[in-house]
Amino acid sequence: MKLLVVLPLWALFAVTQQKALSDDCQCELISSEKQFPYDKLKAAQDAALGCINTITPQKSAALDSLLLGLSRRLPQLEQDVAMLEKEDDGELFGVLSLHIIENELVEIQQMIDKLNRTNAESDRLSENVAQQLENVKEEMEELEKFDTMQVVKRQQANQRLKRDLDQCRNNGVFPTIQPTQPIGGACPHGRLVNITGPRVHTAGEYPGSYKYGAWGRDPKPEPGKESWHWRVMLTSSNRYAHYVRLYSSLSSLIVGISVPGNVQIHPSNPTTNTIQGPNVVLYAGALYYNCYNKDAVCRFNLTSKGVTTLDLPKGTRYNSKGDFCHLEECYPFTDLDLATDESGVWVVYTTTQDHGNLVLSKVEEGEPPKLSRTWRTSVYKRSVTNTFMACGVLYATRFVNKNTEEIFYSLDTTTGKESFKVGIFINKVSSDILFLNYSPVDQMLHMQNDAQMLSYKVLFQM
Repeated sequence: MKLLVVLPLWALFAVTQQKALSDDCQCELISSEKQFPYDKLKAAQDAALGCINTITPQKSAALDSLLLGLSRRLPQLEQDVAMLEKEDDGELFGVLSLHIIENELVEIQQMIDKLNRTNAESDRLSENVAQQLENVKEEMEELEKFDTMQVVKRQQANQRLKRDLDQCRNNGVFPTIQPTQPIGGACPHGRLVNITGPRVHTAGEYPGSYKYGAWGRDPKPEPGKESWHWRVMLTSSNRYAHYVRLYSSLSSLIVGISVPGNVQIHPSNPTTNTIQGPNVVLYAGALYYNCYNKDAVCRFNLTSKGVTTLDLPKGTRYNSKGDFCHLEECYPFTDLDLATDESGVWVVYTTTQDHGNLVLSKVEEGEPPKLSRTWRTSVYKRSVTNTFMACGVLYATRFVNKNTEEIFYSLDTTTGKESFKVGIFINKVSSDILFLNYSPVDQMLHMQNDAQMLSYKVLFQM
């Protein structure tokens, strides 16, 4: 019995060896599995890519921008009509006011027409994309039948586990959201590409108090004061302040040890030349802010205690007539926004003749300070929540949700070029940004986020 088994195996081995010497051995593999339909997978991928390219954030942003513009323009039109009815003298004033109202009506009608076209196009896109996505879903469910080893299901489970693990690791840590498009501009650091952080998050020495205020560093400090930080708290009706509080370092600000203490502008509050509104900056040992009850910039010298003023152009809106806003709220007495960057001090405001659009002017140092060049923009101020300057570029933010703000707009003062496609997102710890300013000393962005003080790293790329 054993002999019968050995002989066939030996014979087979001999035949195989002889065949291998003479020619290569070829085998035909016949699989019981169905052939995978790669053409259907490629078609599904192309369809999904088409959906992504069809529905873009820019198209959604355009619709939101039109709605926001209408929500702000209509109340302003009502105010202008009411003013005309109240103050019409039947002569020159009435003619000019009526001409302004006619222009506003034309602009509003144009916005409504554009909104109707955009809305109709969005409806068509939504219907088409919904059907395409349903087709892709059915196709992918059919293709999953070929996944006999359940590779896709395991990958999906691994992705869920990885997401949960990342959430655990990042509990209390703020992730960085990549921008959709880098920004240009002539800057020694390169172009601004992202904002990361917050790096610093503190309530300071008065936790939960003083929702409105400002803080930061002097970009051009006096010798020996390079590490000093400052803070202004609106202590009266969230509108006024009459002193600036100094700290010898960032750590002193965080733990709430104010040395050398307060520098007082005036003993009482509010009064002539005291601070109105939260948009305050310190530059070269002087505090720049919106003068109380005036369409003017005040400059308070911390050493001499003297105050000089810079009157803004006639028609500048003040006393909460041209605030920063979003759909649910406006931030009172934010008509003027002072800003600093590598070149000095800037002021952002709006005027009646600019129909509420942002206006940017460079402030020249001196006693009194003076306005130099001015830039007019095409972005409506009440659709903006805050602004800041960096390397001669104006950036504007808008409210996304209570956790996120978006830098959506930029104006390069070197080229005069505007962009509405910045797409840089900022993580917040609370809903409202009440102060925002860039520090060229360390390329940090300082924020007052309700009653919290935050700072972010500004990333540039050559």
